[in-house]
Amino acid sequence: MPTQELLDQVRELKNIGRTPKEIARALKMSPSAVAPLIRLVAAAEGQTREDALIGCWINPGWSSSVQGPERPDWPGSRPSERTGHSGLVTVLVARDRGGSRAGVCFYLIDTWCLGVKNAAGPQSMDRRRLSGFIQQIFSAWDEPAVQVPLELGRQIVHGAIGYAREQGFEPHADFERAAAYLGAWDGRCELTFGMDGKPMYISGPYDDGLSIIRHLQAHQAAAAVS
Repeated sequence: MPTQELLDQVRELKNIGRTPKEIARALKMSPSAVAPLIRLVAAAEGQTREDALIGCWINPGWSSSVQGPERPDWPGSRPSERTGHSGLVTVLVARDRGGSRAGVCFYLIDTWCLGVKNAAGPQSMDRRRLSGFIQQIFSAWDEPAVQVPLELGRQIVHGAIGYAREQGFEPHADFERAAAYLGAWDGRCELTFGMDGKPMYISGPYDDGLSIIRHLQAHQAAAAVS
């Protein structure tokens, strides 16, 4: 029977987006030994967090930025609905805080290179304000936000983190505080990241573009040598 201390270590690593292999390395355990611990933590988190879910929203045209299967339960996954082409996806998760209060976290994801570029929350608000807040967060799009299963939002965020780490980039520092709202993640992902499967960096207004490009080039050169 695993100790509570060990389960807490697994939970902490999982909540900051570490993959099962990375958790195993951090704990100096084999992946096969860590896998059942991750399932235990996921089951416990699911009992306390999934019931409190209000909803998960994502920007329209999200599937132009990440490759995945066409699933009827994933709105916007059909090719005919794929509009735009940027690699950026916004995910928002709202949870019940009891009474008339809701908690909200949202994440700006670069699915082509950097992973979590920004994260915010949990932010507490009156549930009557939630609809207007969602409209505000997604106001840059001509169409309203799309409500999707939490599983899809979770795969986009955690999958992008894993892909970014392959390029040598860590998630935004505020992600750790907002990670729990995504709920339990078992490490499985049906999505493919990068532009056509390859890293592509597009500079944003608040990026140190030169530094990021140099880092990406150095990481790719080191990977080619090894």
